[in-house]
Amino acid sequence: MGHRAGFFGWRVVWAAFTVAVFSWGVGFYGPPVLLQALHEARGWPVATISAAVTCHFLLGALVVARLPALHARFGLVAVTRAGGLASGLGVLGWTLAAEPWQLFLATLVSGAGWATTGAAAINAFVAPWFVRRRPAALSAAYNGASMGGVILSPLWVALIALLGLPGAAALVGGAMAVALWLLAGRVIGRSPASMGQNPDGGAEDAAPAPAGRPEARDAAPLLRPWREFRFGTLAALMSLGLVAQIGLIAHLFSLLVPVLGAEGAGLAMGMATACAVLGRTLMGWLLAPGVDRRLAAAGSYGVQVAGSLVLFLVGGEAVPMLIGIALFGLGIGNATSLPPLIAQAEFRPGDTGRVVALVTATSQASYAFAPALFGLLREAGGGPALFLTAGAIQLLAIAAGLAGRRRVRRS
Repeated sequence: MGHRAGFFGWRVVWAAFTVAVFSWGVGFYGPPVLLQALHEARGWPVATISAAVTCHFLLGALVVARLPALHARFGLVAVTRAGGLASGLGVLGWTLAAEPWQLFLATLVSGAGWATTGAAAINAFVAPWFVRRRPAALSAAYNGASMGGVILSPLWVALIALLGLPGAAALVGGAMAVALWLLAGRVIGRSPASMGQNPDGGAEDAAPAPAGRPEARDAAPLLRPWREFRFGTLAALMSLGLVAQIGLIAHLFSLLVPVLGAEGAGLAMGMATACAVLGRTLMGWLLAPGVDRRLAAAGSYGVQVAGSLVLFLVGGEAVPMLIGIALFGLGIGNATSLPPLIAQAEFRPGDTGRVVALVTATSQASYAFAPALFGLLREAGGGPALFLTAGAIQLLAIAAGLAGRRRVRRS
């Protein structure tokens, strides 16, 4: 009875935000910190630990492709709780590994945890609750990913210094497992039907507006994803965009240190994250029903291309570099949050979850190799080559997105 007093969907958004803080803080931003810590503590080659990080993301890609099937069979609550436990146990396994083969064994667990709590999972939590306002809701939830980097990256460093590797992993991983266990049961596991509510908080008998509706209910069913141009171009858009972003971000701090110093480079990376939150939030509120979402994605990547070109052209000048980082940062968050919104607009509601999972898996399998690829480019052509490469790859992402836009409009 009391459920009708307020719309429960926004509680789900903030629960998803919290899951994203832990998921990205442990599964995405955690491995780079652990890479350096394990290199110093064990003396293992950076290349070996980097291979384990790649393995972590690749194994996660295999699991996330099956995430809709896992949700259908076991339910959101059980899968999310298992993901929290797997993330906590996996990261503990990383820190307890005495031999490199044990590190690779731990990636089986940590990769599964990342997959079941990452981008596709966040979409699965939020999508049932929002149709018209899904851009704003998803942008708010995905901002937890950026905050995971802001909060947990420095926290990992401080806790490792204070408690050691296993102690830090036990504390962070335990907190994640407990938080996700509680949130899954109390918030995430609820549905609009169980709460007597409708998506977007509308009245139960309210009919959706026929014009400008954001869900493609009359779209053709998705039978063979990899043979469909709309799916392939969406997968290319997300994969290419994230390869460019993650490849550059992996090296950006060390590229900035000679110009800004270590402290200044850290502040610049924090500014990039703040710009990511700003860019994603603005995009979420500006995407009204009927707005062409592929065109919005092209615009976001266009801003990043401008940032990459500024970084390439200015050399070692501090202020112009900060301008370039700000422009690049504005699009960082949109690379994750826009593809699910494009899927909502172009695929039937029953196919959207599957599309998001497959596109996320494809992009994850692609960006797993990005840091190593950009490392090779850096050795061959120096730092400026990375800025130019990132911009070129993002131009390819724009081309893929716009090509799909033309085909969708014709059909």
